[in-house]
Amino acid sequence: MSCLKKLNQLLKSQSFNGGTIDVSQLLDYAKNISRIENVTVVVSDMRCGISRIFPGKFGIVLGVSNYVEENSIWEKAILNLMTEKQREEKYLAELRFFNFLRHVPRHARPDYYLVSRLRMKAATGDTIDVIHRMYYIYADDSETVTHALCLYGRPAFDFIGKNRIVNSFTGISEELTASGDSSILSRREKQVLTLIDSGKRSYEIADILSISKNTVSRHRQQILAKLQVKNSMEACSIAKTMKII
Repeated sequence: MSCLKKLNQLLKSQSFNGGTIDVSQLLDYAKNISRIENVTVVVSDMRCGISRIFPGKFGIVLGVSNYVEENSIWEKAILNLMTEKQREEKYLAELRFFNFLRHVPRHARPDYYLVSRLRMKAATGDTIDVIHRMYYIYADDSETVTHALCLYGRPAFDFIGKNRIVNSFTGISEELTASGDSSILSRREKQVLTLIDSGKRSYEIADILSISKNTVSRHRQQILAKLQVKNSMEACSIAKTMKII
């Protein structure tokens, strides 16, 4: 399963019963911040599956000055300015960010955003550095992501690394790396999933790890729940993508 497909599944399968936000205020904010900061701003509605784009002056640089709406939660005309490999790296960073937030206390989740350095093809044909900031907008329950707010603009400061998680309240930031993925599953769950990926059946895994078949089944269910997937095949795929196994 690709990172994009997994993100789609996670974002669109939410219950959306956790309250509402004032969308008109969010769109007004996006419009104003686009004008004030000279950035391209995208507001993606997870429930409706659409995106509103405010190109700003940076939209001229990217060649998307007339791009104002997308029938998707992904701003395809902007994302297509990157290579396929770079897009997949971006999706992987966002998937890691989503999983990072799942381990943050619910009340603190809205405090975090993701900053990434991207490489995009400008309207001139040159490849330029672009700073991307992504915020998840939560419903009242701080559990349901109702919207994503993305800002694309020029690098205005020294940016160390490639992807950083920032706490807007404390000002503390940290590099987003694969090391954080390893904490999603326990050591035993990784062992079980690795053996599943190698084609071993539950009774074989039980014998190899000297545990009962029922314990293997319990680990299987915990793995599916933690990775939010439907079956072991999907679990192996996403775990390998995130370098958990």
